[in-house]
Amino acid sequence: MRTVLVTGTGGAGRTTVAAATALAAAREGQRTLLLTADPDGTPEALLGIRSLRSAPGRSADRLPWSVPVELAPGVWAARIITDEWFRGELSALQDRGHGLLDLLGATPLDGEELTALPGVESIALLRALRAAQTAPPGTGWDVLVVDMPPAPDTVALLALPEQLRRYLRRLLPAERQAARALRPMLAQLAGVPMPAQKLYETAERWERELAAVQGVVESEATTVRLVVEPGPLADRALRTARAGLALHGCRVEAVIANRLLPTGTSDPWLAALSGQQQDALKELYEQWAPAVPVRELPHLGRDPHGVGDPRGAEPRPGADGEDGVDGVDGRRAPAGLAALAGAVGAPAARPDRPAPDPWTVEDRLADDGVLLWRLPLPGADRDGLGLVRRGDELIVSVGPFHRVLPLPSALRRCTVSGAGLRDGWLQVRFTPDPDLWPKRL
Repeated sequence: MRTVLVTGTGGAGRTTVAAATALAAAREGQRTLLLTADPDGTPEALLGIRSLRSAPGRSADRLPWSVPVELAPGVWAARIITDEWFRGELSALQDRGHGLLDLLGATPLDGEELTALPGVESIALLRALRAAQTAPPGTGWDVLVVDMPPAPDTVALLALPEQLRRYLRRLLPAERQAARALRPMLAQLAGVPMPAQKLYETAERWERELAAVQGVVESEATTVRLVVEPGPLADRALRTARAGLALHGCRVEAVIANRLLPTGTSDPWLAALSGQQQDALKELYEQWAPAVPVRELPHLGRDPHGVGDPRGAEPRPGADGEDGVDGVDGRRAPAGLAALAGAVGAPAARPDRPAPDPWTVEDRLADDGVLLWRLPLPGADRDGLGLVRRGDELIVSVGPFHRVLPLPSALRRCTVSGAGLRDGWLQVRFTPDPDLWPKRL
């Protein structure tokens, strides 16, 4: 499945661009699902649809989103139902651990009294990414477009599966789980029942689920679209987001410059704002193009409402002076999201396979006596960069983001002798340790 994650600076119009991307994909004949986690009703107002509601039945038997509503031929919209998903998961966890709860004398919580905790939204969104990939053949979608949180939160969310898997491996290493075979004997010696087998199985299930979600994030078929309203403050935020996404190996397929004001106006106030936008837009092109395309969306003069003409007619002046398009029935209708779909563009086809490792090791032993580990970090600056060697791992910090990277086998027998940031690449120099490096005969 092709997956497009739409994020960007706060208030830049991420939901608008996500909806336009979904419409553009549907025009290419792709069955498309638009997912949003926004709980306040903004997506419904933007899309011009009724409230997105949950499906009937037990939450454990449903997908973690509301009943999809068709926006236009080939494209549906749904909301991730965080509260109901959390209640279903916690109730199921209590069922698996009823033996331990009985041992502790604890009373299970009823589903009606459960409330989603802060941060659960991220877990629910990751679960939805995984669920969309596993839909039965013939009932799923070709393209998944996700309206993500602002860029800093998105980077932290996409890093979560790898981080949680690392925590599980540290807290429950594989060799410790072998002790499960001793449970019956330990129960007899202790004189009390030991925790149920299902508790150990829960950790294994979490590991499988997290590995599957990490596979989705790291697939070549998963890309990011960054939305920005050009300006001096947004430029700084976008640089930070770019560095964070690169640190975690996320692929940016396009930068969407949204709400561009018209140029050439005689109004001095509007001309000043437009000139500031154009200066920032020029910076975007210099930083991103041609490696990553920059796409421009005009300011519509008002917030878009509804899909508009799904055929993609461009807005033009109506009889009443309002911009509009000809509706399917011949009546005039305000320009909607479909008018932006052409400029946003449909996501290009990509193979659904693990993306190649962006980190490379360059052998300079013959010339300089070092191995050079090159890590692409566009957007990073030296002041916000940090490196810590910890055993066989390298902890890389870029601004508010950090990642624990396992060292390639050859570098584990070396010591760090220096590092530098040049042209968007972090280059770490490793010198072979004489006590660990293979001796020449």
